[in-house]
Amino acid sequence: MSHKDWSRQALPAILDDLRSIVELETHSYDKPMLDEGLDTIRAWVFDRLGAPDTEARHTDTVRGDVLELGYQGTAPGTVLLLSHYDTVWPTGTLAGWPYTDEDGRITGPGAFDMKLGLVQSVWALRGLRELGLPHPSVKFLFNGDEEIGSPHSRPYIEAASEGALATLVFEASLDGKLKTARKGVGLFDVTAAGVEAHAGLDPYAGASAIHALAGIVGQLAAAGSRELGTTVNVGTISGGTGRNVTAGGAGCGVDVRVAEPSEMDRIDKVFAGLEAADPRVTVSVEGEWNRPPMTPNDPSRALFATARKVAAEAGWELEETAVGGASDGNFVSALGRPVLDGLGAVGGGAHARDEHILVKHIPERTALVIGLIAALA
Repeated sequence: MSHKDWSRQALPAILDDLRSIVELETHSYDKPMLDEGLDTIRAWVFDRLGAPDTEARHTDTVRGDVLELGYQGTAPGTVLLLSHYDTVWPTGTLAGWPYTDEDGRITGPGAFDMKLGLVQSVWALRGLRELGLPHPSVKFLFNGDEEIGSPHSRPYIEAASEGALATLVFEASLDGKLKTARKGVGLFDVTAAGVEAHAGLDPYAGASAIHALAGIVGQLAAAGSRELGTTVNVGTISGGTGRNVTAGGAGCGVDVRVAEPSEMDRIDKVFAGLEAADPRVTVSVEGEWNRPPMTPNDPSRALFATARKVAAEAGWELEETAVGGASDGNFVSALGRPVLDGLGAVGGGAHARDEHILVKHIPERTALVIGLIAALA
């Protein structure tokens, strides 16, 4: 039986599992629901694959825990399968937007990003076993803080990927294409502190933080570079206490995306050099680089070539793409290790109410993972 034929037979069970996992509401900021969701996912994996050979749960008091489950293979080496179980959707969203499967299109909070990928990763190992294919050991890592930058899970991801034959990230695809490059992300807050005064009675006694920040926003916008793939977006701005008060305080939230690692240093210098036109206004910056860029390295290129060959043998052409969003694959890539991303759902609408999955692609995607892991044996 071919990988795809097996995956077609498994599709009804895969969809049943997907519904169960989507109906676990696991918002990144709801710790009790994250814990309950991970408990359920753990029990489900045990039911589908049996008890693991190794298990570790890394707890956190605020963010979602990290669960690592290791299953012994029949060939040397280990492949890391990386999935996050948190979503951007607040608890209660499901009541007004239930899981729906109509006309080959599935919708529901977190279905596309990225609960189908998580489900497919587990079924891929089941497929390897039922097809009797030699395969390396498999380690699953499920984390519950990816949508907020993986502050708790990052060190565990980096440690788990060390020495792995490959790290496969089950984020959704882009129209079926694997993601071999992603931008790095920096999150910064700029604050201006001025001098308050009555805007009418004493207009020159004050130093407006808002006026100063307006000039700074222009400096930040000008720091982007279309040629180098760097974007600087001031996404939020606030300040002042009244229209007749010279603003004593103002601030803005900035999202930076870079395709080239060297751009991180340049942007750091931009932030360090920010000054207000009025010397009475002081400017401060807080924030950090949340993820480094995911740039194709030689091991990852070789891994994509293997995946492309597996797809070609199954009769279809696998393509790659670069995207502006980041994932946990960025951490692995920055260490020079082999990683492929976008192995999950085909569909669209991530982080939006039209989030959806195209069911017809699920067997093909599951078969691709089965074939890729087997090819690494």
